[in-house]
Amino acid sequence: MNRVTRVMIISIVTNTFLSFIKIIVGYIGKSGALIADGIHSISDLTTDFFAIIGNLFSKKPADQNHPYGHGKLEYLTSIGIGAMILFVGFSIIYNAINGTIVVPTILVAVVSFVTIIAKWLLAEYILRKGRQYQNSILMASGHESKTDVISSIVVLISSIVSQFANYFPILKYSDLVASICVGIFIIKVGFEVLKENMSAILGEQETNEALLNHIRTLLLAHSEVLSVDNLVMLKYGSYHKLIAEIGMDGTHSLADTHRVADCLEKEIITSQYRVRHVTIHVNPIAINENI
Repeated sequence: MNRVTRVMIISIVTNTFLSFIKIIVGYIGKSGALIADGIHSISDLTTDFFAIIGNLFSKKPADQNHPYGHGKLEYLTSIGIGAMILFVGFSIIYNAINGTIVVPTILVAVVSFVTIIAKWLLAEYILRKGRQYQNSILMASGHESKTDVISSIVVLISSIVSQFANYFPILKYSDLVASICVGIFIIKVGFEVLKENMSAILGEQETNEALLNHIRTLLLAHSEVLSVDNLVMLKYGSYHKLIAEIGMDGTHSLADTHRVADCLEKEIITSQYRVRHVTIHVNPIAINENI
């Protein structure tokens, strides 16, 4: 079992428990908002399954038809997650508008408070691991989990406020408003996940200047490399493809130039910078141009 799959299994177990608790208490406590929040947690559970499948397929090695591997399957999986999040969000709003107006019991507030703590800890854990492993699937799942925290806070506030509906009749709509707010939060995250991963799948390049400077430093550490004329790192899920143009003394033989380029490629691939494929183009430089 790889480390990303291990994180997703922890998320699945937690979301399964939270989903059942929210939906059951939502029915008992007569809270459409908490039921919607439970459905949101079920969407977390479903997307976690997609995340595991996508992560496994993205690790497939390169083949004849896919010379740069299958890393972009991470983005396709994340796009599927985003589409599912959107569907859940719109469904919650539709059901809330067409449902009946009820005032939930105080039990809803208690359960909402407990789930807020549990979900926040889970979201932070997933996001931390996503940043650590540089994994877009974990990041998408973590952000989706964080919206569940926000939606639970909305449910908590609405369930407390609605208890005063006998004194202020308008507060009986608190649960309805909370359900719609939960749906809007979910839709917002869905659009963000789709936007980020559709950009990446179209061939987004790495913009982390610190990472790019590390690569430049690695290249220039070789005395034969006189300049780094161009450097592009394309994102392929959890790894990169590097395209670099370097300047070398034009009087070097073809064999020497090839040896240096080959050495650089191997050094970059075995480095800590998650580069799996490297293309290096050498520009000849006259010595007097470099003085």
